[in-house]
Amino acid sequence: MAAKSGTGLGKNTAAALSYVLGPVTGVIFLVLESDSFVKFHAMQSIVTFVGLFALQWALGLTIILLPLVPLVGLVGFVLWLLLIYKAWQGNEWEVPLFGKIARQLLAKK
Repeated sequence: MAAKSGTGLGKNTAAALSYVLGPVTGVIFLVLESDSFVKFHAMQSIVTFVGLFALQWALGLTIILLPLVPLVGLVGFVLWLLLIYKAWQGNEWEVPLFGKIARQLLAKK
Protein backbone atom coordinates (compact mmCIF):
# COMPACT_ATOMS: atom_id res chain seq x y z
CA MET A 1 0.00 0.00 0.00
CA ALA A 2 1.32 3.46 -0.92
CA ALA A 3 2.16 5.91 1.84
CA LYS A 4 -0.58 8.45 2.46
CA SER A 5 -0.07 12.17 2.66
CA GLY A 6 -1.75 14.65 5.00
CA THR A 7 -4.68 15.04 2.60
CA GLY A 8 -5.30 11.30 2.51
CA LEU A 9 -3.92 10.99 -1.02
CA GLY A 10 -0.94 8.83 -1.86
CA LYS A 11 2.34 10.76 -1.56
CA ASN A 12 3.07 10.44 -5.27
CA THR A 13 -0.43 11.51 -6.24
CA ALA A 14 -0.33 14.56 -3.95
CA ALA A 15 3.12 15.52 -5.29
CA ALA A 16 1.93 15.20 -8.90
CA LEU A 17 -1.24 17.19 -8.19
CA SER A 18 0.85 20.02 -6.74
CA TYR A 19 1.90 20.81 -10.33
CA VAL A 20 -1.51 20.62 -12.01
CA LEU A 21 -2.44 24.30 -11.65
CA GLY A 22 1.11 25.50 -11.14
CA PRO A 23 1.56 27.88 -8.22
CA VAL A 24 -2.11 27.63 -7.19
CA THR A 25 -2.02 23.92 -6.36
CA GLY A 26 1.57 24.36 -5.18
CA VAL A 27 0.41 26.74 -2.44
CA ILE A 28 -2.53 24.50 -1.53
CA PHE A 29 -0.36 21.41 -1.07
CA LEU A 30 2.41 23.40 0.65
CA VAL A 31 -0.09 24.52 3.28
CA LEU A 32 -2.02 21.26 3.68
CA GLU A 33 0.81 18.73 3.60
CA SER A 34 3.37 17.73 6.19
CA ASP A 35 5.24 15.18 4.07
CA SER A 36 8.64 16.52 2.93
CA PHE A 37 8.40 14.84 -0.51
CA VAL A 38 5.08 16.54 -1.27
CA LYS A 39 6.22 19.86 0.21
CA PHE A 40 9.32 19.84 -2.03
CA HIS A 41 7.22 19.31 -5.15
CA ALA A 42 4.71 21.96 -4.04
CA MET A 43 7.47 24.52 -3.45
CA GLN A 44 9.18 23.60 -6.72
CA SER A 45 5.86 24.10 -8.52
CA ILE A 46 5.51 27.58 -7.05
CA VAL A 47 9.10 28.64 -7.76
CA THR A 48 9.27 27.13 -11.25
CA PHE A 49 6.03 28.45 -12.66
CA VAL A 50 6.25 31.89 -11.05
CA GLY A 51 9.81 32.08 -12.41
CA LEU A 52 8.73 31.08 -15.92
CA PHE A 53 5.86 33.57 -15.81
CA ALA A 54 8.26 36.35 -14.76
CA LEU A 55 10.65 35.37 -17.57
CA GLN A 56 7.86 35.47 -20.16
CA TRP A 57 6.70 38.81 -18.86
CA ALA A 58 10.22 40.28 -18.98
CA LEU A 59 10.80 38.95 -22.50
CA GLY A 60 7.47 40.39 -23.58
CA LEU A 61 8.60 43.88 -22.58
CA THR A 62 11.40 43.92 -25.13
CA ILE A 63 10.67 44.03 -28.86
CA ILE A 64 13.86 42.16 -29.74
CA LEU A 65 13.22 39.23 -27.36
CA LEU A 66 9.45 39.06 -27.89
CA PRO A 67 9.72 36.04 -30.26
CA LEU A 68 11.17 34.01 -27.36
CA VAL A 69 7.94 34.22 -25.34
CA PRO A 70 6.24 31.30 -27.15
CA LEU A 71 9.42 29.24 -26.82
CA VAL A 72 9.44 29.76 -23.04
CA GLY A 73 5.76 28.78 -23.02
CA LEU A 74 6.49 25.57 -24.91
CA VAL A 75 9.40 24.72 -22.62
CA GLY A 76 7.15 25.43 -19.63
CA PHE A 77 4.45 23.10 -20.97
CA VAL A 78 6.89 20.24 -21.56
CA LEU A 79 8.45 20.85 -18.14
CA TRP A 80 4.99 20.83 -16.54
CA LEU A 81 4.22 17.40 -18.04
CA LEU A 82 7.65 16.06 -17.05
CA LEU A 83 7.30 17.28 -13.47
CA ILE A 84 3.87 15.70 -13.06
CA TYR A 85 5.21 12.42 -14.44
CA LYS A 86 8.37 12.44 -12.29
CA ALA A 87 6.42 13.23 -9.11
CA TRP A 88 3.86 10.53 -9.88
CA GLN A 89 6.71 8.03 -10.31
CA GLY A 90 8.09 8.97 -6.88
CA ASN A 91 11.17 10.84 -8.14
CA GLU A 92 12.34 13.97 -6.38
CA TRP A 93 13.77 15.45 -9.59
CA GLU A 94 15.03 19.01 -9.30
CA VAL A 95 14.53 21.54 -12.06
CA PRO A 96 17.92 23.21 -12.57
CA LEU A 97 18.10 26.49 -10.62
CA PHE A 98 14.43 26.45 -9.55
CA GLY A 99 14.76 23.17 -7.62
CA LYS A 100 17.72 24.51 -5.67
CA ILE A 101 15.80 27.67 -4.80
CA ALA A 102 12.81 25.57 -3.70
CA ARG A 103 15.04 23.50 -1.38
CA GLN A 104 16.55 26.67 0.12
CA LEU A 105 13.11 28.15 0.76
CA LEU A 106 11.91 24.95 2.41
CA ALA A 107 15.00 24.86 4.63
CA LYS A 108 14.09 28.35 5.93
CA LYS A 109 10.57 27.26 6.96
